[in-house]
Amino acid sequence: MAAAAASTASSAAKTTALPFPSKSQTPVDRSTLRFPPSPATPLLRVSADSSPSRIPRAAARTPSSAPPTPAVAPPETFVPRYAPDEPRKGADVLVEALERQGVSTVFAYPGGASMEIHQALTRSGVIRNVLPRHEQGGIFAAEGYARASGLPGVCIATSGPGATNLVSGLADAMLDSIPLVAITGQVPRRMIGTDGFQETPIVEVTRSITKHNYLVLDVEDIPRVVSEAFYLATSGRPGPILIDVPKDIQQQLVVPNWNVPITLPGYMSRLPKLPSEAHLEQIVRLVSESKKPVLYVGGGCLNSSEELGKFVDLTGIPVASTLMGLGAFSCSHELSLQMLGMHGTVYANYAIDKCDLLLAFGVRFDDRVTGKLETFASRAKIIHIDIDSAEIGKNKQPHVSICADVKLALKGINSIMETRKSKFKLDFSAWRMELDEQKMNNPLTYKTFGEAIPPQYAIQVLDELTDGNAIISTGVGQHQMWAAQFYKYKRPRQWLTSGGLGAMGFGLPAAVGAAVARPDAVVVDIDGDGSFIMNVQELATVRVENLPVKIMLLNNQHLGMVVQWEDRFYKANRAHTYLGNPSRESDIFPNMLTFAEACGIPASRVTKKADLRAAVQKMLDTPGPYLLDVIVPHQEHVLPMIPSGGSFKDVITEGDGRSTY
Repeated sequence: MAAAAASTASSAAKTTALPFPSKSQTPVDRSTLRFPPSPATPLLRVSADSSPSRIPRAAARTPSSAPPTPAVAPPETFVPRYAPDEPRKGADVLVEALERQGVSTVFAYPGGASMEIHQALTRSGVIRNVLPRHEQGGIFAAEGYARASGLPGVCIATSGPGATNLVSGLADAMLDSIPLVAITGQVPRRMIGTDGFQETPIVEVTRSITKHNYLVLDVEDIPRVVSEAFYLATSGRPGPILIDVPKDIQQQLVVPNWNVPITLPGYMSRLPKLPSEAHLEQIVRLVSESKKPVLYVGGGCLNSSEELGKFVDLTGIPVASTLMGLGAFSCSHELSLQMLGMHGTVYANYAIDKCDLLLAFGVRFDDRVTGKLETFASRAKIIHIDIDSAEIGKNKQPHVSICADVKLALKGINSIMETRKSKFKLDFSAWRMELDEQKMNNPLTYKTFGEAIPPQYAIQVLDELTDGNAIISTGVGQHQMWAAQFYKYKRPRQWLTSGGLGAMGFGLPAAVGAAVARPDAVVVDIDGDGSFIMNVQELATVRVENLPVKIMLLNNQHLGMVVQWEDRFYKANRAHTYLGNPSRESDIFPNMLTFAEACGIPASRVTKKADLRAAVQKMLDTPGPYLLDVIVPHQEHVLPMIPSGGSFKDVITEGDGRSTY
């Protein structure tokens, strides 16, 4: 739970806030903000060099630098539907508050406790509701919208099971630092705590998986709560905010006060300051003294791509990316080592193992990256820059650390290096040659068996035919890792995946959100049959909204990643990982084409490598949505692989399910 937002309790006792007392009584000069925020008001946009530490400190989360400024741009001239002194329902106040935050799209599924909000949405001429077919699909779509655009995603659900269906999405957004505002209906205030129909204490349920959450107990608090929610979701280290609104609050008439100040003294006092020049100069000095430096960049660099690229140009330091950081630095660049970690390239992990200086920017030293912590970058001095102080030294102790926005830190470092070019003679050519040799000796490879389609080849073909420009979403499993390895991402926000939580079923609804946020882009869901079927109902949303989502299904009839572990570590004993029909193993089951047909979506199946390129081209050329069922062998393994808890010396580069271990 975010201690960051604890101070909101001081705003009004009628709105539930977190039970941690504020440690600061900062005067209102910096922490009293007016609603609505004006893009021209510097006070409102507390710069992204700011994020409080979160509680509990031990929880691992993927950091992200602040969103683009402003993260939510209120309309220049907002025209309300109501006269200033005209009473309106709380639900209408809520919808107008969203409009004032610049929200144009929500992903909302109605129910008894949220009907009033949906009725109010029908009266809005600004907000479009994309109707999901399941609340989990709705929140994953809101995440896809946020990940693809950098703006906060908004989803709405009813009370009880509707609200609990949002839990996986909230946890996912928390772990991957995604700005999200989730609004839930709740039973009327008089029924709270009575075990009423469709009542769940969703504030309590989600307390540890949201940056902050609210139970609105006074209709007059709605403008302030919504304003705070968007500010908290997008400032500092982004994250999900939940607003729980009882039905009687939605129905109550009120004349809203849009000028109520929001006070967040505790949150504001914990926002990191600008990086000090002395610290930045120390980093520059360490770079100049090193012989084998490596950049280790994560999701915290997605909004710092330009500054990161400039730093690489100035220094010539190779770049290894985490799963969440893919696209922050172009995978096609000659200095890219692509992904590091459990299924990272041999040369990226080699570079980390042999480097003498590790520049860790916007990362959290996750276990899937580090493996055995004691051996990770054991020869290197470590510089760690992150927006969240809780991540500094949590898993790996750095030699130099800066708690700040990576974007601002990189700007400062670049400025120092440009002004002192003559003083620093950086030459890492010998180190780059050493890594180039590793690239030549240990490339990403795969084998072809007869006419079968290697799944890696399918992704390579997609990369070629889209020129590496598509927005790619994935489910979770082998297909996710192959998509990370074999698609060459050029820019931030091209790669949408559930990183920290690893939530199967993420790919299709995330593609829905991305297609809504970026109607100009080619959006492809690279999915596995296991993940795809978990939210297959969203095909109906794709069809009804006529979203041009392309689905490339790598169908191996198995829970592929678990099968790989069974092959390697459990003597290939199959423990409920076959997803087909055991009585008819020769059939493709279920028939994914009939799911598409049921929703009126064109679909086809390809089984031979020779036919694949034409099939993928047809998928891309067909207007609107399309499903391509690519049948691939289940024996394939994701390689390289460093076993869990292992180190670089344990890397596996050979073998598959056709071998015995």
